[in-house]
Amino acid sequence: MLKFVAPLLVFGIVVFVHELGHFIAAKLTRVYAPVFAFGWGPRLFGIKWGETDYRWSWFPIGGFVAMATKDAESVSSIEGQTDFGAAGQEGEGERPGHQRGLNPIPFDPNALKPFGPHPVPSDRWIESKSLPAKVFILSAGVMMNVVLALVVSTGAIKGFGRAYVPAVVDSVVPGMPAMAAGILRGDSVTAIDGKAVSRWNEVLEAVSISAGRPLRLDVVRGAGERVTISVTPALSDDLDMVTGAPVKVGRIGVAPRAQTAREAVGMGEAVVAGWDATWRMGGAVVKVVGGLFSGQVSVKNLGGPIAIARTSFEAAKSGWEELLGLLAFLSINVAVLNLLPIPLLDGGQILLRVIEAAKGGEFSARTQEVIMRIGVFAIALLFALVMFNDIKGLVQQFFR
Repeated sequence: MLKFVAPLLVFGIVVFVHELGHFIAAKLTRVYAPVFAFGWGPRLFGIKWGETDYRWSWFPIGGFVAMATKDAESVSSIEGQTDFGAAGQEGEGERPGHQRGLNPIPFDPNALKPFGPHPVPSDRWIESKSLPAKVFILSAGVMMNVVLALVVSTGAIKGFGRAYVPAVVDSVVPGMPAMAAGILRGDSVTAIDGKAVSRWNEVLEAVSISAGRPLRLDVVRGAGERVTISVTPALSDDLDMVTGAPVKVGRIGVAPRAQTAREAVGMGEAVVAGWDATWRMGGAVVKVVGGLFSGQVSVKNLGGPIAIARTSFEAAKSGWEELLGLLAFLSINVAVLNLLPIPLLDGGQILLRVIEAAKGGEFSARTQEVIMRIGVFAIALLFALVMFNDIKGLVQQFFR
């Protein structure tokens, strides 16, 4: 069952947490936020607590928060859709303020719009807030995605233990430095140049940066025989694991055993490991984005909703650990990508607010419309591209 709901679960949590960040920031800065919704579309049911309708919408994935602006009588939504424009315009006997759903919110003569007749005070508009407050509101979704990635990574490491591949040689490539140096299948590498190692990634990292420089490997073989071997990595062609771009690295011609070991960790160590994992994932996303702009990464590598669904499905089949890892990675993806300076994204909105503060006034309505159109075009183009890649991948898989 998990594998079938995994795509909705993963994407829904990531988007919902992002919107929760915007909502919390709006509340902390006293911006009027009458709606916080789980899902998109018209209101299904909910509860009005204080001045906010906490609602469940018809399409239960992601969410949105509505905030007061000076450009509308009621509110505008942040990354979602509201149905306020239709309130009170359909049905007999309804007045402005009525909110439909399985448990409707009736008109309140003492409430602010859209639940009552009173206009939103100007000091509750998002435009009336200081630049730091605006930046805080717009960046809060990104911050919450980083927190989600950190919490999920930490929880997974604490719950399942820290996984690693032991530094044990499984095969030696003929004609490569390892065979010439006398490294054998079954050798366990315990130290490199006097520094203790136990994981294969530690061996790989040390070898990769040491092309042409002799390394001293301490290994244990057979019944505990300890041997010191000198080996000089050869400069080899490889592909960057993140961007896929060609790189030059050191290689000695060995491969590890296909087995995974685990070690239990305390809470403090799990937090540190979770932060390290979150930092590495964020760095990988930044590297890919940079590679797209520099041409090192092909746009053919980008995936969209279908790719996310397929990956979620496969991760769920492997179990909770893989699914949680995907959730953390997608969350940090959303955080980094939302900081891109593209209108409609958080990064673009932050940049616009900073420019407005620098020039001492807001952009004209016409200029804002042009900027938004550019943003819509950019997002639509990106969406079309990733959907093309997704559909192409499905077709290629079908005809294999």
